[in-house]
Amino acid sequence: MATQEGPRRRSWRDRTNRAVHGATARVDGQTEDAARRAVTVIVPTVRLLRVPSLVLAVAPLPFLVATVVLGLAAGGTTGTMLAVVALVVALAPAAFAVRRLRLLRAVEEPEQLATELGIAVSLSDRVEEARGALTSIAGGGGLRFVSRLKGVWSGVGMTGRWIDGVDDLPRARWFVPPKIGTTVSITIATLWSVPISALLAFFTAVAAIAGSL
Repeated sequence: MATQEGPRRRSWRDRTNRAVHGATARVDGQTEDAARRAVTVIVPTVRLLRVPSLVLAVAPLPFLVATVVLGLAAGGTTGTMLAVVALVVALAPAAFAVRRLRLLRAVEEPEQLATELGIAVSLSDRVEEARGALTSIAGGGGLRFVSRLKGVWSGVGMTGRWIDGVDDLPRARWFVPPKIGTTVSITIATLWSVPISALLAFFTAVAAIAGSL
């Protein structure tokens, strides 16, 4: 199996690189310039958020682990249910950690990212609006960068052609619809998982103490 997987991955990369190279010719100078300016904001912002995003990903884990351990130790229906709920809540930070890794990998090669962003704009049925959204990305980063990134694309119509096209761009697809919207949803869910996991740990501790009395 391992010997077959390697050629398959190389073949997929080769097809992707050929597709990107072919689509690059359709990117006009204005779009290329907008993409490069957008990357000067995207790359340093994502790298700056490396540590805060890691903190967010691991913040709920101590509470969730405590809930599972105490819930199983307490036994009974209540303890078991709390442990199961904790495992369900853990799906949000787990998904966030995976998405964080993909975003970090996407900015490892800024030049290729800029090229793919330009291609993404050229795939839109409304190139002017898409280019305007790309230009507005260069307005600044910040902690709310992902939400802001979703907002600047809100005026760009998404068609099946757009979705299929950008999904073939391994770097740019994480910064354009529809995946940027999913990233926002995952981030919000992970933020909520912090207080929820703390409450779960508290109630599980109470249940464990009550069961031991």
